[in-house]
Amino acid sequence: MELNNLRPASGAVKNRKRIGRGTGSGRGGTSTRGHKGDKARSGFKEKRHFEGGQTPMQRRLPKRGFKNINRIDYLPLNLSALEALVQKTGQSSFDVEALIALGFGKQSDKIKVLGNGKLASKVSLKVHAISAAAKEAIEALGGSVELV
Repeated sequence: MELNNLRPASGAVKNRKRIGRGTGSGRGGTSTRGHKGDKARSGFKEKRHFEGGQTPMQRRLPKRGFKNINRIDYLPLNLSALEALVQKTGQSSFDVEALIALGFGKQSDKIKVLGNGKLASKVSLKVHAISAAAKEAIEALGGSVELV
């Protein structure tokens, strides 16, 4: 076997369909595009959501609810997670920067402490928001809470 003998496998290579080369080619006239209509024209492009003229899905379904542009999304921090952080780091005071440095959220996140779980140690916090139950639990242990 030499390089000049190499050939593709039999049936692997097909001739491309040459359209628009006269009626004798069998693909002249309408050039395989059928008759008239958008799809017969050059430059035709169908939109992804087009459903053949049927009312599209986004118009058939009703609108639901609304999005409040003034909503503030808080990242929740439960008392149980706070206790785990105290045990892990040995710290008793946390502010937003310290929590972010520990991998709890991003710089743009607002943090809210929630009262889920038990807290066993005295903690001082500086966070964006806190629930009444969480504040009560922290202050019962002699801790303090400051809102940023």
